[in-house]
Amino acid sequence: MARAGVTAERLTQAAAELADEIGFHNVTVSELARRFGVKPAALYSHVKDVRDLRVRVAALALAELADKAAAALAGRAGKDALVAFANTYRDYAKEHPGRYAAMQIDLDPETAIASAAIRHAEMTRAILRGYGLPEPDQTDAVRMLGSVFHGYVTLETGGRFRTHPRDVDASWARTLDALDTLLRNWEPA
Repeated sequence: MARAGVTAERLTQAAAELADEIGFHNVTVSELARRFGVKPAALYSHVKDVRDLRVRVAALALAELADKAAAALAGRAGKDALVAFANTYRDYAKEHPGRYAAMQIDLDPETAIASAAIRHAEMTRAILRGYGLPEPDQTDAVRMLGSVFHGYVTLETGGRFRTHPRDVDASWARTLDALDTLLRNWEPA
């Protein structure tokens, strides 16, 4: 019998909060059970295993970020949309480091399609249509933007930029300027 108040949704939310506190890869069913004051076995009626729990956290994080990005993009186009999208991504990663790490796990194709991952790609493609990029250039640009955003955020949150006197926000702004220039001048494949 399931313990009163314990649901898959509450477990997922608690696991996401725990990921932000102790790191995504430290989230376990045992650690989560301690949070709820139950034995780990009590949670297995709600989640299959630690992989299932982590996939649920990834899906939650993808949905949260998609919602924030959609709100930030409303009514914007071109560089304004690019900057709003990029800043939302960066801010989310800094505010929710564990959830951001969760979004990096490999999702099987069915889970990826069912999750908000598709919304992220669609929003990125909408931004790129504002730059007039057709296929296959859109796919190349989606991959490039994802790589730049993820790379910058990973280096920044990992403390890799602390040793240089240049302001990290100024470098981020210049990076977005450069991406905008590149997208406006993209040579078709």
